Formats: sequence, C-alpha cells, structure tokens
Amino acid sequence: MRLYLASTSPARLATLRAAGIEPLTHSPGVDEEALVARVEAEQGPLAAPDMVQLLAQAKAEAIVGAHVAGGPIDGLILGGDSAFLFDGQIFGKPHEPAVARERWLSQRGRTGELWSGHWLIDHRGGRVRGAVGRADMATVTFAEPDDAEIDAYIATGEPLSVAGAFTIDSLGGPFIRRVDGDPSTVVGLSLSTLRELVRELGVDWPSLWNRR
Repeated sequence: MRLYLASTSPARLATLRAAGIEPLTHSPGVDEEALVARVEAEQGPLAAPDMVQLLAQAKAEAIVGAHVAGGPIDGLILGGDSAFLFDGQIFGKPHEPAVARERWLSQRGRTGELWSGHWLIDHRGGRVRGAVGRADMATVTFAEPDDAEIDAYIATGEPLSVAGAFTIDSLGGPFIRRVDGDPSTVVGLSLSTLRELVRELGVDWPSLWNRR
C-alpha cells in the first residue's frame, strides 16, 4: 500500500519515515491564506480545528489526478495542516523575525494548543473511493528561555516557517517544558490519528510499512 503525502513539510516527512513509511510527496500548491480569507468572508471567522481541517482537505484534494513519481496515484493521499492557538488567537507561520520574537516573549512559561488537521483520501485503483478526516490537539507548555536564547533561536531561521514559531523535534525542543497529547501532533501529523483514519478506510496499518 502506497501513501502519498500532499505536503513538502520536512517535519511530516521525517515523522512518517520514523514510523516506517516512505511516502511519495507532491506539493499541493494551495494558496492557504487566500482560501481561508475566502471561506471566512462567506462564513465568518474559523475556529482552529475547522481551519486546519479546511486546509488539510484542500491539500489532499489538490493532488487527486496528479502523476507522482512518474505514475498515477494508486493508494492513500494524506493532506495535513497545523495552527497554534494561544490566548484565543490562531497563529500560523510567523515568516518575519520580529513577529516570531514577539510571540516567544509572550508565550514563554505559558501554555497553548497546537492543532493539526488530517484528511485522508482512498485513491486505490486510481479513483476516489472515499475520504475521512479529523483534527486533533496537543497542549504545549513552554520553558522560559531568556531574551538571548530567544534571539539566538530566531536567528537560526527555524521558527519562521513553522506554526506557532516553535518545533519540538529540532532546535526548539529544549524550550518546550511539556506536551500533553500525541507528541507527533505538534510536529504536524498525529501518527495515532493517522492510523485510526487508515483503519477507517479498511486498510491495515502495517501494510504501509515500506522502510526498514
């Protein structure tokens, strides 16, 4: 059974590889900000779980019918998205150092919620046979790095391109005091949730293992 990852996220790829799965990856090319803005203009502000599910589904659906690694998709397509909910605000990627620094000064020593959305399409046989999805959350409690540590972390560039301006699986890990929930949710992909979704589609989880 082949898993197709509608994402170019190195963290999601590494998480799947560590779980014994080597997916075929394909960039979905979704304009996330434009999609969220359009939906919110029609429906009003989206809650964090609704937003990550919207984007996860859009990413998975964007590669239906695509050719990946020279051939048509024949397997399961996974789309994912993440957002950090802190003080009632939804934070995605900060992009700018000043924005990342402001967030870290506010969130150190405190707790927020990291939401990850999952959308899994059954595309066996080269056609859409069904789809399932779910958003899950893990709470993240930060340590209290001093200003110099925060500035050094931001200078690496790592926090600029991740939801909430932090990681737990790389340089940001030492600045995280505690995670309550599936730790892989914070990386951007809950492995326990993915397994349950895979089984909902009638697929055995071990059938996805293709790495030693």
